Amino acid sequence: MGEWIKGIADKRGDANYEIVDIADYQLPFLGTTDGTEPGIAAWNEKLNSLDGFVFIVQEYNHSITGALKNALDFAREAWNNKAAGIVSYGSTGGARAAEHLRGIMGELMIADVRVHPTLSLFTDFENFTTFKPAELHLDNVNAMLDQVIAWSGALKALRK
Repeated sequence: MGEWIKGIADKRGDANYEIVDIADYQLPFLGTTDGTEPGIAAWNEKLNSLDGFVFIVQEYNHSITGALKNALDFAREAWNNKAAGIVSYGSTGGARAAEHLRGIMGELMIADVRVHPTLSLFTDFENFTTFKPAELHLDNVNAMLDQVIAWSGALKALRK
């Protein structure tokens, strides 16, 4: 799904987009570390280098995954005064996970944009596994990216 969204974003030509996978940072579980693992510093450095985000969120037990919550908690200031969009998926389009993420983002001072593409396991995945998004999502993804770009630019003055 990340490649699909990045493909849409890259065609726009209005920003530099990249996929950042939390798995690449091998973050320990919060509370089980002294904070010196190199992945923690690298994670914060990466987040500091970015102006905005698009979170791809799967709904798990009516919320976000533990891995995403852990990654969010390993950074604080790196998230502040940046904009983010959410693309969610699940049996109800991942709506409950997105709502939980919005509450967390508020605490981290991430401005979440309104447009929120939701993908259904029933209609956007063949046999619940192979991602085949409906064409109608293209407009929502572009509208979300429009908002993330605008808000990221507006918030840049606060980050200086």
